[in-house]
Amino acid sequence: MSVCLMKGILYLIPTTLSDAPPERVMPSGNSAIVSGIRFFVVENIRTARRFLKLMNPETEIDTLTFFELNTHTPAEEKSVFLQPLHDGYDVGILSEAGCPAVADPGAEIVSMAQACGIRVAPLVGPSSILLALMGSGFNGQRFAFEGYLPIDRQARTSRLKQLEKRISSEQQTQIFIETPYRNRVLIEDMLRTLQPATKLCIAADLTADSQFLQTKTIAQWREHLPDVHKRPCIFLLYQ
Repeated sequence: MSVCLMKGILYLIPTTLSDAPPERVMPSGNSAIVSGIRFFVVENIRTARRFLKLMNPETEIDTLTFFELNTHTPAEEKSVFLQPLHDGYDVGILSEAGCPAVADPGAEIVSMAQACGIRVAPLVGPSSILLALMGSGFNGQRFAFEGYLPIDRQARTSRLKQLEKRISSEQQTQIFIETPYRNRVLIEDMLRTLQPATKLCIAADLTADSQFLQTKTIAQWREHLPDVHKRPCIFLLYQ
């Protein structure tokens, strides 16, 4: 007679945005949950190991199983990530920074779990998108996260103009990010393209001691730019 195990729980585990100690930005209950998980879906095994050791120094990393999920992961491998859940074990998804499945490949695994009737449990933790929106002074009732804008300069300029029109017509805050080493170029394009009265919030190094979060009009930013080269940033636009 076979025994049917209950399905495990898929936990979505936020990670730190900076070098801030986990206890400063995470609820204390997260550590107890994470310490009981032995299977993890991660973007990068090395950084996942480091984060888990920070959460609980007593964690025996070599006893854990990691499934690496990124743009190079073959589609046929992804279903294997759910097998421990079907066997009755909990699984955790870790993002590189912030909340998994938000601007993150983990969303696909969550969708697969939902389709299988597996319980999904998101844990509380820092989100750079929400922290930046909270501190911007912009509309928190209507907002859109655009991810990365086009790399091509002409296409990026066109996209910025579209976002500016959406702000005007829908009163919707527009939020986007950029690869840190291209921050300066993006800011220069915004100063060149957007209307002087359009407001831009630049949020860098959120939760770190070096955190920078400031809102000014485009005209005001043209007078002085912050040094955010190679610093993780969130950009928000509003009028």
